Order: sequence, then structure tokens, then C-alpha cells
Amino acid sequence: MSDRFLVFVKEDCGTCQLVQPVLEQLQDQCDLVLYSQDNPDFPAGLTVLDDTSLEQSFLQRIETVPTLIRVSDEDSHRTEGWDRNAWQQLTGLSLTADIPDFRPGCGSRSVEPGVMEELMLRFGEQQLQARELQLAELEDDIEACFERGWSDGLPVVPPTPLRVMKMLQGTQRDPAEVLGQVPPDLGTCTVEKVAINAVMAGCKPEYLPVVIAAVEAALMEPFCMHGLLATTYFSGPLVMVNGPIARSIGMNARGNALGQGNRANATIGRALQLVIRNVGGGKPGGVDRSALGNPGKYTFCFAEDETRSCWTSYAEDQGFSADVSTVTLFAADGVQALVDQKSRTPESLARSFAAGLRSVAHPKMVMGADAFLVVSPEHERVFKEADWTKADLHAALAELLTIDGKELVRGAGDIEEGIPAHLADAKLPKFRPGGLNIVRAGGDAGLFSAIIGGWAASGDTGSVPVTREIQC
Repeated sequence: MSDRFLVFVKEDCGTCQLVQPVLEQLQDQCDLVLYSQDNPDFPAGLTVLDDTSLEQSFLQRIETVPTLIRVSDEDSHRTEGWDRNAWQQLTGLSLTADIPDFRPGCGSRSVEPGVMEELMLRFGEQQLQARELQLAELEDDIEACFERGWSDGLPVVPPTPLRVMKMLQGTQRDPAEVLGQVPPDLGTCTVEKVAINAVMAGCKPEYLPVVIAAVEAALMEPFCMHGLLATTYFSGPLVMVNGPIARSIGMNARGNALGQGNRANATIGRALQLVIRNVGGGKPGGVDRSALGNPGKYTFCFAEDETRSCWTSYAEDQGFSADVSTVTLFAADGVQALVDQKSRTPESLARSFAAGLRSVAHPKMVMGADAFLVVSPEHERVFKEADWTKADLHAALAELLTIDGKELVRGAGDIEEGIPAHLADAKLPKFRPGGLNIVRAGGDAGLFSAIIGGWAASGDTGSVPVTREIQC
């Protein structure tokens, strides 16, 4: 077939108004199809197809008007705005209109804020697969989410199709991609289902890659998500983010990093919990049998303050480079404060840390629960000024936390809890090899660090921390 030419215009564009004489010449001399985005009577006197629905603009990926497209058997070529040389080269005609040789175009209506996602819902090849529930006319959206059991106890954002489509723009991954089966019900989890729960949690689209990676990490066998749900212990998933993405999405690694007030921290951790609840069916009173739980089961997420640290980051310790973004999951309890405002030597401060760490789960429990030690900037400075590396601190803590069995056996200290009596002559480490992890976070002021104890079933027979690279 001979070449066909498509032109997209809108009346509310000065350049489109300018090129009307050119369009008249093209319609006389070419096989021209003219689409108008805002007024099917513009340009006047020409044959114009109505594209006020923006369907054709969407399908042809129009970003600027006017856009001229030449469609041939083999391929297509286009030019945007008005450039006499480019239009003449594309059409093969000498364009005689007495107008300036160049004018920039205007933005297409199809790329206006919020419009593209609506067009994707209406005309896109990739449609949402989740079933849309229709609410009664007088039914409140937020109350409906409560009544249907989709909430963690706090209000959620209703996941309308438009909101979900906008959320999906935060990742290049296929919405239909299956990430795995979420325990305990082994519900099939797709990228789209993660996006739905990210909407409900209050995430921004740019957070979605982190949420997806957190879900993938939770489904890794060594993390033991099903066991973590079923335990009567306190623990739930802690999410820690390393790498450039933590900074690009504005995560908090500094003051109040383990607390409230940062949208990314709060909603990423919450989104993971909602996926477990809504896709996997993990709800308190069901498979979730925690006797007390902890507030972190709403959300527990922060970024490591790696750019200001004198130590390697946790992700680097796991073999990732500093320019790779990762998410780490840990089966965590709440936060235990560790105050030492007097120590000015690393030896003294290490002893304070060891004394606090001794109490994780129970002072007599050894090699049961893992822990993360979150070192604040002021405490880290004590080690930095003495040229102590993270390995030095690990070694000191390992020595300080090797405990005489006679202190741990049942009845010692008039406490019935403890290890069997035949281990009284042993020396036992508080933590299994690799069970104590050190990271840096927190505000510049305050000689406070934190201990985040782990599930008492930490290790190969329970849960171990897992780290996964974040894919955009």
C-alpha cells in the first residue's frame, strides 16, 4: 500500500493553529488521517476524526501535538511539533504555507497528569486481573475495607482500579508475574496483588519495587514466613533497606528511624504485612497465634544510614556492592533501648552492648534468638575514634557473650528457666555463628543505641535473615 499519514492535533495549541494551512495541503495531496484531541470540528473545513476519548492518541503513544506519523508497510516514522524540514522529509512534499519554519509543539492531552493511567485501564493491552468489587451506593469505601477484613486495624486506602494502575507504573515488571504462594493459605501472589496492597498501605508508586522485593524475601524458604506466623512468640517481619533506592524514595535512616513520621518507612512495612494478611490469610486469631505480638507487626521498616558510616553496610557484609539496592527481612521483636552516656572507650561501650544483648529473649537463653544491634552515630563515633572496625566490635562482643554454663543452668540465680544441668561446665555463646548483626542508624544527638531481638527459633531450624536485590 502507499504511505498513510496520521496527524494528531488539538485546538488548544498555538502550533496546531499555526499549521492549519499545511494540513490543508496534506489532505489535498496525501492519504491523511487527521485526529483532534479536543474539538472534532478543528481544524475547520477539514475531515477530522474525533479523538476526544484519546484512544488513538494512547495507542499511537502521542506525547506532543502536532505529531505527524508516516505509516508504511515496513515501519513508521514520526516528527513532533512543527519543523518544516522534518515534515517535508517525512512527506516528500514541498510545503508552501507562509508560516515560520519552526515552532515547538504542546503536550498531548493523553500525557496530562493522571490521564495516562485512565487510558491504560480503558485501552491498554495489559488489563488488571483482580476482580473488582462493587459497593452499594451508600456504602463507605473505608468502612467497607474494615468490614471485609482487609485492614490491619487502621484505615486503608481503597484500591480503586485507577489507583492500582498508577501504583503499577512504579515498576517495569509484568503485573501478571507470579512471585510465589503466600502462607499460610498459599495464596498465589502476583505483582498486581502486591500493588493492590501497596495502595491500601498508602505507598507511592516509587516504593513498589521495594515492597515487591520484601514480599519475595518473605517467601524465601530460609525466612520461614509460615512458622513466623504460627508461633506464639512476639516476632514479625522487619524490613531494612540498603542502597541508592532508600535515598531516592526518601526513606529515613536517621532521627527517629525506627519510629513514625516517614511515609516510605511506614507504608513499605505495612504493605508487606497486608500482603501476608490479604493474599496469604495470615490474620491474628487464625494461623497468627502470637500471645502478645508487638507494634512492629503493623509496620517495621527503616533504612541503614550507610553513607555516613565508618563501617561497611549490612548489605556489603552479605556480598552486595554499595551501588546495589537490597531489602533484608528479619524475624524481629520490638525495640529494646540501650543507654550508655558515659563510655568513651570502645572496650567500655562494648561491655554495655554485651550486657544489654545478654537479655535478648532471656538472659539464660543461648543460641536461640538472633539479634540486630542498631548503633547510633554518637556511639559509632566512639569506635571510629579508636579505629575499631565492625569486625573488631563483633570479636569483642563474641568474647563478652561467651557465658559460663553454671550461670545458665536451671536454678542458677534462683531462676528455674535455664539449660540442662549437664552443661554447667561448658562455655556457650549467646548467639549462634552469624546470629548477631550490627547496623548503623539514628539521629546525630543521643548516646543511645538499640537492640532488636529476634524470634527464639532463629537459625537453621527456624528463621534466618534474608537479603534480596531490588529490581525496578
